[in-house]
Amino acid sequence: MRRSDAADDICQEVFLTLYEKLHTFRGESSIKSWLLTITRNKTYKYRRNAFFSKVVLIDYMTRKDTARSAEAEVFDRLETRHIWSNVLKLPLPYREVLLLEVHYQLTVQEMAKMLDIAEGTVKSRLHRARKKLSTLLQSTSNGGIDL
Repeated sequence: MRRSDAADDICQEVFLTLYEKLHTFRGESSIKSWLLTITRNKTYKYRRNAFFSKVVLIDYMTRKDTARSAEAEVFDRLETRHIWSNVLKLPLPYREVLLLEVHYQLTVQEMAKMLDIAEGTVKSRLHRARKKLSTLLQSTSNGGIDL
């Protein structure tokens, strides 16, 4: 959200919803993935709100914080773009397990339940995804960064 007050509001909404709806939890997935889904939905709802689109974005654009140098920003963006472009080149099964592990920090068991596949399949996909990504990053780093 890039704003601590908005994140606090969403956090409160999530925990109120969790408290009110805890009895509806069926146990088909982990609490962590259920909580992540509630949080994602509350965040989307907040961003669709007219207040957010009219007031918060204008406030964010007019902030005057100290910024990093332009060179540092450019290099970070180039590196991030380079990595993401290589991740997006991976086939979908490899991409999704990488994102679930790295970004959402789900365990193998949670990923298996969420994707409805065996834990061994998740482990082999993760291994292959890392190997393919490593190969892609090495091959593109020899030829320069993708712009």
